[in-house]
Amino acid sequence: MKVNIKTIKDITVIEAEGNIDSRTAGDFEKATVDATQGEDKVIIDLSQVEFLSSAGLRSLLMLYRQVKARNGKIVLVGVSEEIQDVMENTGFINFFTLTELLEDGVKELS
Repeated sequence: MKVNIKTIKDITVIEAEGNIDSRTAGDFEKATVDATQGEDKVIIDLSQVEFLSSAGLRSLLMLYRQVKARNGKIVLVGVSEEIQDVMENTGFINFFTLTELLEDGVKELS
């Protein structure tokens, strides 16, 4: 699992690559929480993530709570159909805005 952090305009963009599972979720959570301290506009690009376990969902929930506490918003980009299904079945999909493309995510938060 790799995590790349960058900024577009005033938006923190987190690009994840690989699986977010019980082995990698802790590192993913630490990187994302650290990168978004004080931020209220966050995009998480999951287009290169093939698998998201319950531990990965928990990491997304932790990040959501942190950003929401500042009245912020998180947009998920490029979420695969399989991951969307899991998020729908668990109710997690209701916490996030989903877009297909990064550009659409930036528009959503601008």
